[in-house]
Amino acid sequence: MAEDSSIRQYLNQRFLTAFGVGLVVIVIVVAWVLYIQRGAHIEPAGKILKVRTIAMDENSSVAVIDFRVDNSSDYTVIVKEVTATLEEPGGKLNEGATAAQMDTDRLFKYYPILGQKFNDSLKMHDHIKPHETMDRMIAVRFEIPVAQVDGRKRLKLKIEDVDGPSGELIETK
Repeated sequence: MAEDSSIRQYLNQRFLTAFGVGLVVIVIVVAWVLYIQRGAHIEPAGKILKVRTIAMDENSSVAVIDFRVDNSSDYTVIVKEVTATLEEPGGKLNEGATAAQMDTDRLFKYYPILGQKFNDSLKMHDHIKPHETMDRMIAVRFEIPVAQVDGRKRLKLKIEDVDGPSGELIETK
């Protein structure tokens, strides 16, 4: 019986040693995979720098949004779509219609009160290279009076990649 006990103890020690080594190997492999994949997550980030507004008529307005976008991944982001959503103080959401580059140029030409156009528009199929930070702008028409746009609670820009991932830039007043 004493011999059975020592064999059992020897096997338990061997099992625990092998189990511990296996566990350490698994932890090392998981850490290595996570380290290798650190730049593979595509999510454009950034911040809204400036918002200029102008009334088009009594029930609609345009917001010119200057923003900085950052691609921290190891892959190029190809812009599929840029959308803007305005949240009013009461919680109501208004989605804006993004203006084309040509319409944005005309907007600055015919409404000098908007000031200088500082950045190019971010448009479909623009490329944001890996680890690149760029300043861009968009003009967005909202079907609400300019007073409601100016009194907004939050403005959200969503930049969507052609492969599906997207990122949001949020301005909170």
